[in-house]
Amino acid sequence: MCGIVGYVGSKEAAPILVQGLRRLEYRGYDSAGIAVVGNDGDVHSLRRAGKLDRLAEAVEAVGPGGTCGIGHTRWATHGPPTVENAHPHLSNDGSIALVHNGIIENAGSLRTKLEQEGVTFRSDTDTEVVVHLIDRLWEEGDTLEDAVAAALDRVIGAYGIAVISSRDPGKIVVARNGSPLLLGVGKNGEVLVGSDAAAVIAHTRNVVYLDDGDYAVLTAEGYRTYHIHQGQVQRKVHEVTWDLEAIERSGFDHFMKKEIFEQPRSLEDVTRGRLLEEEGSARLGGITISDRELLEVDRIIITACGTSWHSALIGEYLLEELARIPTKVEYASEFRYKNPVVDERTLVICVSQSGETADTLAALREAKQRGARVMGIVNVVGSSIARETDFGVYLHAGPEIGVASTKAFTSQVAALALFTLYLARRRNLSILEGRRLVKALQELPGQVAEILLQDEAIEELARRYVDSPNFLYLGRGFQFPVALEGALKLKEVSYIHAEGYPAAEMKHGPIALIDEKMPVVFLAPKDPVYHKVLSNIEEVKARSGRVIAVVNDGTEELEGKVDHFIRVPETHPALLPILTVVPLQLLAYHVAVLRGCDVDQPRNLAKSVTVE
Repeated sequence: MCGIVGYVGSKEAAPILVQGLRRLEYRGYDSAGIAVVGNDGDVHSLRRAGKLDRLAEAVEAVGPGGTCGIGHTRWATHGPPTVENAHPHLSNDGSIALVHNGIIENAGSLRTKLEQEGVTFRSDTDTEVVVHLIDRLWEEGDTLEDAVAAALDRVIGAYGIAVISSRDPGKIVVARNGSPLLLGVGKNGEVLVGSDAAAVIAHTRNVVYLDDGDYAVLTAEGYRTYHIHQGQVQRKVHEVTWDLEAIERSGFDHFMKKEIFEQPRSLEDVTRGRLLEEEGSARLGGITISDRELLEVDRIIITACGTSWHSALIGEYLLEELARIPTKVEYASEFRYKNPVVDERTLVICVSQSGETADTLAALREAKQRGARVMGIVNVVGSSIARETDFGVYLHAGPEIGVASTKAFTSQVAALALFTLYLARRRNLSILEGRRLVKALQELPGQVAEILLQDEAIEELARRYVDSPNFLYLGRGFQFPVALEGALKLKEVSYIHAEGYPAAEMKHGPIALIDEKMPVVFLAPKDPVYHKVLSNIEEVKARSGRVIAVVNDGTEELEGKVDHFIRVPETHPALLPILTVVPLQLLAYHVAVLRGCDVDQPRNLAKSVTVE
């Protein structure tokens, strides 16, 4: 959600902070700001509502100069997107500046007490409470880290913070509890802080991920890491394996389109070195659990949010169909509040692109507390979910910058298919069926490339329906989650109301919406439920609905009943969702562009939801 960047070293901080904030624009934001301890020893702050360009122009015009500073892009939780609510927030005397991701749950009571003590608040945010608390608790002889530690001892909630002060210049103090934060270890004493690696990658590939309860002191001489209960600690330095090119548009108009077109590569990367053709199985080095322990699992729960929840639904179909093990998908946001039935024979799989999704991380911890084995399927190496799960599978899809997830979704489905193959071959799946699935997985990258050749045709289709106020997406079996995902993509980037349903459920309510103005997207590949879907198409046409059908074989039975066809290659029925979702991604993208929407940064959305 919100983005944090900080720099201390020998260079001018302000340009580096703005550059880092640009790398974090994809997280979603409504205002931005920086604060620098200037060459005159004072804290200088600049804040602007709206797009980052406004802040960049102000920084270019007035500086400020100085080699130690912090910056922030805000996604509003408390208070509207105004300059007053933008970060950094300052103490009343202007000597302390603070940026914050997360939510301070006891902000109301703290604010009341501080106001009674004479503190003047200038914003509606929960964040401002923390900077005033640091100010009030800073005693003579204290360092900045002493005052920050004293304040955080009274704070309840989630936070990733970075603080600077003219009272203790040349230093940034950062702390993490429930909101991701990492250090970038540069050369010649430079140290950076960021809410993810994109903020620091222009300066260093070496990063240190902070754990919950960690805080760190950054100076031009280096950094020190501490834990609130353990004192000084050493955290491992990780190397970021991708480079700046991965977070540039590379000639595409938008990150979303670039990432749609990267899917042949990302599918190759998720399967590379993991397929065993002769054995008809998979090799997953991240699965450190023994076969005996794995076979003791008698129930699987997959928990996720948003697009990852849709991939999890496909995972449920995969695991029950091929591995024959009872599987249930839970919204991570509901999981820990419903007293779930979980024990030591339950495997809980947490699916998250960022590996930092707050609800999924909370579900993970709840499952572990109840004795379950916990597995992660994540894209970001070193993320919180990757570190806290017992074992897992990395996607290796590379950075995904577009807020609307595309390549991460197909990589998640492929990873779930790999795990299903791995598990099923140890349970009941024959070697012949295993080999068939391996072959189909190998063919996916080329098949997705083939679908992408229809980009212009799908753009033309988008022109026909760009003014439609509503869309309906229908599918059955493995295609039902694809219908949900197709509808979500359209909603996210074009702001058109769209709903996904199991095709047979159309008769139980949504059919009332269908008329000659309603586009209905059917997922209609020739799979085991194909003929049932044909009946549903007949019902829509009988009510003058406009039918767009995604198909994979001969269409003789559909001639005259379908207004538009989108064809995908044939593959194993369990892997068809990876192919059928691609044209729906393109359709959503082109509709949004034609409507003039901000495709990469849709309104009100954030890439990584790191607060409840």
